[in-house]
Amino acid sequence: MPLSPIDFRGQPAFRLTAPDGASCTVALHGGHLLSWITPDGIERLYLSPQSVFDGRAAIRGGVPICWPQFNQRGPLAKHGFARNVPWQAEAFDPAAPSRVAMRLDADAATRALWPHAFGLRLEATLGADSLRIVLDVHNTDATAWSFTGALHSYLRVDDIGQARLEGLQGARRWDAVRDLRLTESEAALAFDAEFDSVYAAPAAALRLVQPSGTLEIAQSASCTETVVWNPGPVLAARLADLPDDGHRHMLCVEAAAIDTPAQLAPGERWQGWQQLTVL
Repeated sequence: MPLSPIDFRGQPAFRLTAPDGASCTVALHGGHLLSWITPDGIERLYLSPQSVFDGRAAIRGGVPICWPQFNQRGPLAKHGFARNVPWQAEAFDPAAPSRVAMRLDADAATRALWPHAFGLRLEATLGADSLRIVLDVHNTDATAWSFTGALHSYLRVDDIGQARLEGLQGARRWDAVRDLRLTESEAALAFDAEFDSVYAAPAAALRLVQPSGTLEIAQSASCTETVVWNPGPVLAARLADLPDDGHRHMLCVEAAAIDTPAQLAPGERWQGWQQLTVL
């Protein structure tokens, strides 16, 4: 079958295999995309070998869904609750053999954390050397509410010292490490220490360039910010769920809606996406 239920480190998940041999794996915990393997057999996402898979803790790596709060910008726990609760897999559609979808609907457990009715749907579609991740947010409440969030993608790199991220020159930037606001002056970002910045998302796609190849990273206009994060060696050594050298093999490039919370009236929807393409 193109979509198969599997056990992934003791947790329920689904693996989608496309007709061309590409695959992706999504956990029910957090609706969390864990793996994307292109037809050449190369894993394109980073998943920490020390990540906790207990059905409660957030998973370190892959594509966590930060929602309905980004980071600690609000009253909820860091990055909200969507990445910490069980989702449901939608029925497989034979007419879309390269697509898998998960959903999360408000229930008593989520209302205890956030008193609103909502529906979330995550859709991952495998293309020719590409992965498109779409998050659909639906206000099913009788009153309006707002949210912030991100598709917190951990991209695998061979060696962070040889990786460059192109396409952010001229963008407004908040450097969270130094708490500075500035305009990005570099045509290509390099990473040799902790890097944590929120950028005004550029109109054109970014390019993650390394000796083994280039990954194009595009996002929807509804995601008004792009977050770039690498913990660097000092912070990586303090993170229990990341190997001390884990920072060398990952770079987070996130499609986000942060600075201006998205507002949804009853019945309204919001959709944000990120597309990764191997060039």
